[in-house]
Amino acid sequence: MLPGQPPLRAFTLGLLAGTIYFAGTIYWTGTVIITFGDVNPIVAMVGMLLLSAYLALYPATAGLVTSWLVARAGSAGLFIAPMAWVATEYLRGYFFTGFPWVPLGNSQVTVLPVAQLASVLGVYGLSALVVYINATLVFALLTTGRRRAAAVAAAFVVLVAVGGWGAWRIADGSLTRSGTPIRIGLIQGNIAQEDKWNPAHARRIFTTYIAMTRDAVRRGAQYVIWPESATPFSFEDPRDSPEGTGAVRDLSREVRVPMLIGSDQVIRREPVTESELYNAAFQLDPDGNTVAVYRKIKLVPFGEFFPFQRWIAFAAPLVQRFVPFSAGEGPVLLPVGPHRASTAICYEVVFPALARDAVARGSELLTTVTNDGWYGYSSAPYQHWEMAAMRAIEQGRYLARAANTGISGIVDPYGRVVVRSGIFEQAGLVGEARFLTGRTIYSLIGDAIAWVAIALTVLAAIIARGHRGSR
Repeated sequence: MLPGQPPLRAFTLGLLAGTIYFAGTIYWTGTVIITFGDVNPIVAMVGMLLLSAYLALYPATAGLVTSWLVARAGSAGLFIAPMAWVATEYLRGYFFTGFPWVPLGNSQVTVLPVAQLASVLGVYGLSALVVYINATLVFALLTTGRRRAAAVAAAFVVLVAVGGWGAWRIADGSLTRSGTPIRIGLIQGNIAQEDKWNPAHARRIFTTYIAMTRDAVRRGAQYVIWPESATPFSFEDPRDSPEGTGAVRDLSREVRVPMLIGSDQVIRREPVTESELYNAAFQLDPDGNTVAVYRKIKLVPFGEFFPFQRWIAFAAPLVQRFVPFSAGEGPVLLPVGPHRASTAICYEVVFPALARDAVARGSELLTTVTNDGWYGYSSAPYQHWEMAAMRAIEQGRYLARAANTGISGIVDPYGRVVVRSGIFEQAGLVGEARFLTGRTIYSLIGDAIAWVAIALTVLAAIIARGHRGSR
């Protein structure tokens, strides 16, 4: 941000840059509603661009605040940019149901030594680090002499310290030797989205999952996970397919392992015409009994529920295609022998607070079930996978992910991939994870850095108000 640049221009440039960034990141939302919502392609693309422009308001606001502070405090005001960025990025995960897709810090998830900072400050701490390093580079371009040298030296020390500590943490690897090991089977049926609820394909889908489960157990799986909405019927709904529910219970008794089954849940009320529909995951014990049911808390806007329906008449075909789901009330611990796991369904895994809440309640293993078949061969499945991997680092837990069309896999507490599938392939993965009970600093303090960022941004604005420093 150049000193003296008008804040309105900074906001406009931030809005433009943010819109381009998000359009290049979530372009697949347009494809989804074209393919599965029967929406006119032009209307779909306009909708995608409007969503991108809305998301761009957050980095644009960060640019506006930074520019305003630079105008009053000189180039030193650049160093409030990390806080302004984190404050707005954090709020993006809460306003209007929240959409914390691909926060800036997630760009470091494969840079493992740096990514370990997430175990202390979470993904928003990584976002602050990325912005701080870039703000220092800009500051160095705008200043000379000792100020430039001091700023660059400080950033270098911070980066070396973070990377060095992260490399040591990974090399130590104590979390991969702690706890109790378990071999997990992940069933990736690779069922085409258009076939999932087609009665003509129901038997094929069901027998595929049964055969793949038996094979995974033969290869040593001690806990089997099916993806989101894996069954071609609503599990435990006597009006849908009692035979299918019974067959799943029989399978669990046959293979003698606990199973996590992604399926819709229908709760019927009196009068009989009323019911509630949940996107759920059912935990079965080796005797085939349902010992826990998790209901999805964070529903996908315009996919599982429709906010602002009166203003989205253009998407009527999409609204009519989907039946709105009800939201669950909170995390549920899933008994796996003497241990406890937790799960997130699809989009929920991008919310750091949900995983933290589950660990705080006693989860020793993170799992997530999803159906990314909606996204086709776009970048969305890869983005989704990497955001899930960040939860493992933050919480110091193994994370196991079963996806209908991929990516399925297991990530260790340092973000390293234990086993992983490709997309749009049928795969039954078996890999080792561990039940862990320790807590990371981040799991204890949560997104404290976001609240600090909000407070410091407000404080800086108050102090800078009416002052104009040297540049």
